[in-house]
Amino acid sequence: MTDLPPFRSVGVGARSRGQRGFTLLEILVAISIALVLATLVGLSVRGSDRGLQIDAQRLALLLSLAREEAQVRGAPIRFDADDLGYRFLIRRGTRWEPLLDDDDLRARDWSGPTGLSLRSDDARERIEFGRDVVDSPFELALEQGGETASIQANGLGVFEVRF
Repeated sequence: MTDLPPFRSVGVGARSRGQRGFTLLEILVAISIALVLATLVGLSVRGSDRGLQIDAQRLALLLSLAREEAQVRGAPIRFDADDLGYRFLIRRGTRWEPLLDDDDLRARDWSGPTGLSLRSDDARERIEFGRDVVDSPFELALEQGGETASIQANGLGVFEVRF
């Protein structure tokens, strides 16, 4: 038998004396942390630019839900908004009351000051859904920080967002 030096177990990442530098694991951890931070910064910057898009898409879904809810409840539901936020109202007797018993149709704030304009063939001033299956088509234009989006309703329950 030959004389071999005694076997020595060395753990992962252990360094011999005098060796400098980083292990592969340390480099991978540092790169992963940098990527996560870069992604978070990118999403926060891009998220602020997409505020109108998110607001318009959410509102289109909520208008569709309000339309269906009016048919199910058998009571008209109205969309009410100003430049800071919006809400849905339900007709109870002779009064319009905030819709408080539906968490999806709760009052919400816009992501920033938002201007609205409604265009329809019947020259109505408000979006209101009733028990009818067919509504009047309309277009709701949203303006936020110089950007515009529109929600187009065909009267049959389809709400399309355009930028």
